[in-house]
Amino acid sequence: MNKNRFYWRIFPALTLGIGTVLIGAIAGCSPSGNSGNTVELTLVSYMVTHAAYQHIIPQFAEQWQRDRGQTVVVRESYGASGNQTRTVLHGLEADVVALALTLDIRQIEKAGLIDPGWEQEAPNGAIVTRSVPALAVREGNPQQIKTWADLAKPGVTVLTPNPKTSGVARWNFLALWGSITQTGGSPEEALQFTRNVFANAPALPKDAREATDIFFRDHRADVLINYENELILAQLNDRPISYFVPEVNLAIEHAVAVVDRNVEAHGNREVAEAFVRYLFTPEAQREFAKVGFRPVDPTVAAEFSDRYPPVNRLYTIEDLGGWDALQAQFFDEGGIFDRIEAAIGP
Repeated sequence: MNKNRFYWRIFPALTLGIGTVLIGAIAGCSPSGNSGNTVELTLVSYMVTHAAYQHIIPQFAEQWQRDRGQTVVVRESYGASGNQTRTVLHGLEADVVALALTLDIRQIEKAGLIDPGWEQEAPNGAIVTRSVPALAVREGNPQQIKTWADLAKPGVTVLTPNPKTSGVARWNFLALWGSITQTGGSPEEALQFTRNVFANAPALPKDAREATDIFFRDHRADVLINYENELILAQLNDRPISYFVPEVNLAIEHAVAVVDRNVEAHGNREVAEAFVRYLFTPEAQREFAKVGFRPVDPTVAAEFSDRYPPVNRLYTIEDLGGWDALQAQFFDEGGIFDRIEAAIGP
């Protein structure tokens, strides 16, 4: 294993330690709740959503002030989805969680913090945005990368986050796997292909944002696998980037939930539930769409149809077996991802 690969393999663990300290300071502030004309709310989300929430939160606060005469103070925490899930489980008193994986929210449910049936308590089965994995390439695409299959070619260097810490990384991994199994290939062929792609990966950053930063800053990879929304946002931030959405692809769905135990303790259930409902309004959906997320509101989706082309062969997590089975098969200790890492070796 070369030094670059080793450094980025251990970096997520170091970042988790730092992140826990920073988030602990947030948790140590006065708890969320009602105080006269002020109501407080803590939102915990994954890194790439910040660009949307910085606009959505003021809009919601303005509406709440107008309708209820209260000032809303929203405390925000962003990071890799897996890390964010663990910080909530370890004591960060989130009132609302908006995470990269439904599975992450289910972990919080299994810990007793969220009541069963949360998917039915919000519109659209609690799926607030969608995306797809996309492939960013260097200017002129010198490696002529056009399909998923090209990522396994000798000499192609690939950048994707670490599935142990990042939600997008698990989506990416399953998109690679599904590009084989959803087009007639066997699990054995999918394993070989995915192993070849990860053998081409010199770094596994901790989350989607860090992966994008490394791609631009260090120029160490020929192709970056990331959320479509992250690559759109990079363009909006004046980063010249070329990317495409493979014709065979995985539908990424992002969920949101109220953390029942915490809102009961904080006395702010009403505002927490109102905030979640607001995320599905056309106003909030437009803000998500502006920064790269595929909106779930059909009217807003039609408004942004030029930005989000349809995918010819789009499959879902359920087509692959569902999150519970996939987590155990691929990402738990000793699962397929760990076996791929061991096979790649030093």
